[in-house]
Amino acid sequence: MNFIADMHCHTVASGHAYSTIEEYARAAKDKGIELIAVTDHGIEMPGAPHLWHFWNLRVVPEEINGVTILKGVEANIMDLDGNIDMPNDVLERLDIIIASFHYPCFQSGSVKENTVAAINALKNPFVDILGHPDDPNFLVDIDEVVAAAKEYGKLIELNNRSSMVRIGSDLYTIEFARKAKEYNTMAVCSSDAHISFELGEFDVVKQIVDDVQLPEELILNTSKGKILNFINNRRNRE
Repeated sequence: MNFIADMHCHTVASGHAYSTIEEYARAAKDKGIELIAVTDHGIEMPGAPHLWHFWNLRVVPEEINGVTILKGVEANIMDLDGNIDMPNDVLERLDIIIASFHYPCFQSGSVKENTVAAINALKNPFVDILGHPDDPNFLVDIDEVVAAAKEYGKLIELNNRSSMVRIGSDLYTIEFARKAKEYNTMAVCSSDAHISFELGEFDVVKQIVDDVQLPEELILNTSKGKILNFINNRRNRE
């Protein structure tokens, strides 16, 4: 299976990442990645860019070095209602929106509470992807979350970086992949790169996808056409 896009990466603007958009585009070209999504952290994350950063993403070319550039954000889920830390008038200008749990933006509760927050975030018409839902610090009911993603036409992220930074996530990543297959829910495999050298690194999630035999048609970033169709459809639901 060939992943032609990386839908989750962080630039220097996130405050704890180390590459520019241009450096990512160069790395993408070198690695044969056709499309990348720049998804710096939402404004409530410590060290995150100012809101104006997201307003001004329009100055970034749609293509650099032959690589398509999507402008996005990894927004923070803030409460049980699934509210995220970005205003709608900015979200509507972006191409892709990931919603994720991060400390200290969200105080983890019970599995039921975390599940409610995740599902409410998925209900947001601007949200496209539930980011690294495998985090053992924010346990959710996997069946309920994957079923909700299916219901609302959203994506479950299989995050390659989780095994390195979210200790104990591996089993949950596998289970999310299994449930995506069971519920026929679309998934996306992402590097969650924080430096350009990590872009397009999918070794962990590729093995998981192979092991659970998740069909290629259920993985968004195996086709540029699938990605662009998804973006066009999400604009219609806003």
